[in-house]
Amino acid sequence: MSRLRANTITNKTANGAPTATNGLEVTGVCTATDFSGQAGAAADFPNGLTGTTGTFSGNLNVAGVLTYEDVRNVDSLGVGTFRDGLRVVGTCTATSFVGDGSQLTGIAVGIQTEAITPSGITTHILLSKDDHKVLATGNVTIDVTGGTEGDSHTVRIENVGVATVGFSTAFKFPSGGTPILPNASGSISLISFTVHKTGAAGTTLLAGASVNFS
Repeated sequence: MSRLRANTITNKTANGAPTATNGLEVTGVCTATDFSGQAGAAADFPNGLTGTTGTFSGNLNVAGVLTYEDVRNVDSLGVGTFRDGLRVVGTCTATSFVGDGSQLTGIAVGIQTEAITPSGITTHILLSKDDHKVLATGNVTIDVTGGTEGDSHTVRIENVGVATVGFSTAFKFPSGGTPILPNASGSISLISFTVHKTGAAGTTLLAGASVNFS
């Protein structure tokens, strides 16, 4: 086996790099300020490139699949697949979410219901909910808080003991007549309404006639 020891290797005219026509095999460490392909193009590694660490000051373009175990920032133009899940600490924004959502938690899905038990007071139902159950006792006036124009709501009223239930001026009923609900304990009534408008001038709710299930 031959051995070549040299501090510097150049081409024949000593003005450039030598040419390794049949390739160059390095069994130890290969250190260079730059790896370039033909005519100064990007270097090509057809048999792959393996390393323990890598630093890229610019962009990294991968035409195939990029597999990694740990990463801080991902800016994907295509579809990103996360086999072990995806945890988002901040805000997750997307134009669409695909899937049945069966494993999602901490989000509001479908109709949201609230239940309140007023007794002898004016009670405010929260229009951030869709369905409202009121267990009324004594003299109760129903008013509202919040609301989005066009949203529809239902109010289910059940008398727990004798109850007289009325409505604030925000409620507008057909022909201007406020319904008279049954007073007896156990009586159940249903009111449906749509938010007509909200704002500093006040809230207007267009309600239908009451339905008595006593």
